[in-house]
Amino acid sequence: MAGAKGPAMPRPLLLLLAPCTALALSGCLAKTALDVATAPVKIASKGVDMATTSQSEADEKRGREIRKREEKLGKMQRTYDKQLARCQDGDRNQCDEARETYAEMQQISATLPTEPGD
Repeated sequence: MAGAKGPAMPRPLLLLLAPCTALALSGCLAKTALDVATAPVKIASKGVDMATTSQSEADEKRGREIRKREEKLGKMQRTYDKQLARCQDGDRNQCDEARETYAEMQQISATLPTEPGD
């Protein structure tokens, strides 16, 4: 049994499978070639997407920043009201604190957008 290779494939079947295999492999090769050719474009566009901020993202960020300033201004207003009440009760130290808080409130107010009609 020296030299036995196993069952031989019939020649007609081999002639039928060879072109089918070649077509299947050529399709795989074409897809691979297309993937390789388009990869730099896909990578570059992904990088641009990650590096740029869309207008809606910029608007959302600006809105968050404005809300934070408005919240801080509201908190400072409550603090100012308490300090002013204590000042009116005769606590001079609270009068100084109220002046400082009011000045800081004015600085924050200047950074907030105004509503139309204000």
